[in-house]
Amino acid sequence: MSAKITAIRGMNDLVPGQSSVWEQVEKTLVETAGSFGFSEIRTPVIEKTSLFSRAIGEVTDVVEKEMYTFEDRDGDLLSLRPEGTAGCVRACLEDGLIHNQEQRLWYRGPMFRHERPQKGRYRQFHQFGIEVFGLSGPDIDAEIIAFSAMLWKKLKLTDHVRLELNSLGSPEERARYRDSLVAFLEKYRSELDEDSQRRMYTNPLRVLDSKDARTGEILADAPALAEFFGTETRAHFDGLRELLDGLGISYVINDRLVRGLDYYNLTVFEWVTAALGSQGTVCGGGRYDGLVEQLGGQPTPAIGCAVGLERLVLLLEALNLVQETPAVDVMVCSMGEQPAREAQYLVNRLRFELPEVRFMLHCGGGKVKKQMSHADRVNARLALILGDTEVAGHSATVKILSSGEQQTVPESDLAAFIKQHI
Repeated sequence: MSAKITAIRGMNDLVPGQSSVWEQVEKTLVETAGSFGFSEIRTPVIEKTSLFSRAIGEVTDVVEKEMYTFEDRDGDLLSLRPEGTAGCVRACLEDGLIHNQEQRLWYRGPMFRHERPQKGRYRQFHQFGIEVFGLSGPDIDAEIIAFSAMLWKKLKLTDHVRLELNSLGSPEERARYRDSLVAFLEKYRSELDEDSQRRMYTNPLRVLDSKDARTGEILADAPALAEFFGTETRAHFDGLRELLDGLGISYVINDRLVRGLDYYNLTVFEWVTAALGSQGTVCGGGRYDGLVEQLGGQPTPAIGCAVGLERLVLLLEALNLVQETPAVDVMVCSMGEQPAREAQYLVNRLRFELPEVRFMLHCGGGKVKKQMSHADRVNARLALILGDTEVAGHSATVKILSSGEQQTVPESDLAAFIKQHI
């Protein structure tokens, strides 16, 4: 017997039962994005490596250590996408979607990072993201955050997540802060954790995100980025906070929140939860006003956010908020060769009449008891049974599985009866 082939570590299957939960979550995401005026965009999972190194930053962990990168037969260096924003910007530029235009887009799909798999952090993971181009004011920042707050309300998660908010200022303000921060960190270099020592010259703001206890103690006395803000940055952040207060969206200011990618400026935010341990971020985003120009376009203000679907599903499961949805509404059963044919014709007609109802035709024959067991296994609500008597009378026996009640219903009334009981 040959050896079994297994999935790649950190890349997981979604089997029936699991996939139905994802379907519910994704439906909520798509409907909410539509209610906010967003349109779908689909981009490839493979892009030129230079897209990500230019957009995300050469010295980020994503580009340095985590991307799945390979050379194809033509000698081009390609990468599986580690996030969705860069590809979205590339597509918008290539297809002429954002030159002198406002654009509001959503996307979903798999992303890839070669890191150590753990609960809530996988090598293939899935994100739902939204991006807005062409708007620079704090009003659209508040709208993006309001979108995510609406998701939590619909998923009954409002009391289980917390909004953390910060501003990274302009690139010029951040550059001045960077010099001050490096000068401060140099005094404690030997006491910093290994990652922070490596980052302090290449990407010092990422040191602020360190989870090391001693580094955290040192950072308590570090200069604050807000000390370097000018009038425009302060006005933008104050305007956003005023709008969030008016919307009734609670938040906490986290002056160490920097996000992991280099393209952010001004507003950054994360929704975090205490219910998932160390992997507590379920949504994050911010403004990236320089990215379009960096990738070859005209200066274009932009903001977006992304929801991690694996973590969102894990959170719903941890809080027992997953709603079981039956895979089947009506199981169609038959007894005998002719009734089996008639059952197939009948269920096909019913599917056209009731496209919203989920029908399953029992195939392969067998006794009625076996067919009823099948209906129970798939959690059907109704069983529709055809035998010789029903065929002759142009009717069907319909059994309500929750109560055991059953009755004979004329074929002409079946659609209305099913609709009434589903």
